[in-house]
Amino acid sequence: MKIPSRLRENALAIFKAGLQAADPLEAIHRHVKRIGLKLQVGEKVYNLSDYERIFVIGGGKAGASMARAIEDLLKGRITAGLVNVKYGHLADLEVIRLNEAGHPIPDEAGVQGTQEIVDLARQAGEKDLVICLISGGGSALLPLPVPGITLEEKQTVTKLLLACGATINEINTLRKHISQIKGGQLARIVMPATLISLILSDVIGDPLDVIASGPTVPDESTFQDCWRIFEKYQLVDRIPRSVLNHIRAGLSGRVAETPKPGDPAFAKTQNLIVGSNLLAVKAAAQKAKELGYNTLILSSFVEGETREVAKVHTAIVKEILNSGNPIPPPACIISGGETTVTLKGKGLGGRNQEFALAAAIDIAGLKDVVILSAGTDGTDGPTDAAGAIVDGSTVQRAKDLNLDPFKYLQENDSYHFFQPLGDLILTGPTNTNVMDLRILLVGA
Repeated sequence: MKIPSRLRENALAIFKAGLQAADPLEAIHRHVKRIGLKLQVGEKVYNLSDYERIFVIGGGKAGASMARAIEDLLKGRITAGLVNVKYGHLADLEVIRLNEAGHPIPDEAGVQGTQEIVDLARQAGEKDLVICLISGGGSALLPLPVPGITLEEKQTVTKLLLACGATINEINTLRKHISQIKGGQLARIVMPATLISLILSDVIGDPLDVIASGPTVPDESTFQDCWRIFEKYQLVDRIPRSVLNHIRAGLSGRVAETPKPGDPAFAKTQNLIVGSNLLAVKAAAQKAKELGYNTLILSSFVEGETREVAKVHTAIVKEILNSGNPIPPPACIISGGETTVTLKGKGLGGRNQEFALAAAIDIAGLKDVVILSAGTDGTDGPTDAAGAIVDGSTVQRAKDLNLDPFKYLQENDSYHFFQPLGDLILTGPTNTNVMDLRILLVGA
């Protein structure tokens, strides 16, 4: 049986506070205000009477909540809208349609929805306003491969890169150069209409050209970068021939590059980040302080191989127990960002569950220690769990059920390790996505 713990309850409360801060509806209302016919977006003000029609497009796991916020703000003014979202990530809307599609692996529903989004964007003229809603998962949810490359071939590329442990930046570089809309190309399609892109960041450092593969911002990456990624992960002989041929055509100049800074496509475009991982991390830290913990934000830039990142975090826990550094108990260490998992086994799990399993092994037997790792989108990898929560008794409780933690870690099967223990964090779809939160608590 799992032992009830005040530390566990506090860790879950701290995580919940971070989730609330990442709520897309509240994020948009913080940055977008309407006063009569004036729409203030960040520091820019738009006169709605200048526009004949308003279209809403976009894609991402937070798309439903973002669309609801826009309908609240522009009630009665929206001409039409379509946003691609992950299956099950829905909301009640009046005008904007939601198209459910596959994530993290794109599917045919995503392709069809993206083509409809492009068709809608092409209707916009010089006197129209287009609002684009972008959030985490947008890359997979807005798939529209270039002619000559099939969805299956694009899926193969995504699977290969995920299995190799490629970073989100690297995956998006490839996506941009085999897509019709990513890497600023959606802005080209919308032109000459006015374009406002509201962005909920799920990428470390909030680089606009990387979030959802930057469909509305200039792209600094090149076909040469794509080829370097193939070589880095030794994929040249495994990538589909059509993709290789397209990248080679780009290298030789036979295929145009994505639009770069200064391109006319961005003359009437505003890109604004409305939410990020750092915002969630800060809210979680505030909750920890309210609960009486000495609190330290480690970083919102954490990335790297999940198991190695877990070792660094557990080392900090051990240091707190041994010396009271960097902060004394009761202590709360919070980090954000997004790690990667290099798949070697055939199990089921995600980066947060794997982090928790690796951490559980490292803190086995320690008292008054709880570690939580979870994704703000409510889904960790191809599972229905957001992550997992562990303590010093987790490994022993597992052994009592004849579960070998080392074997499950080796097989990348963290989901089936935590499921019988009752240690999975199940939030359901949160309709947001600002990467992950890791919470380390050390009791007094």
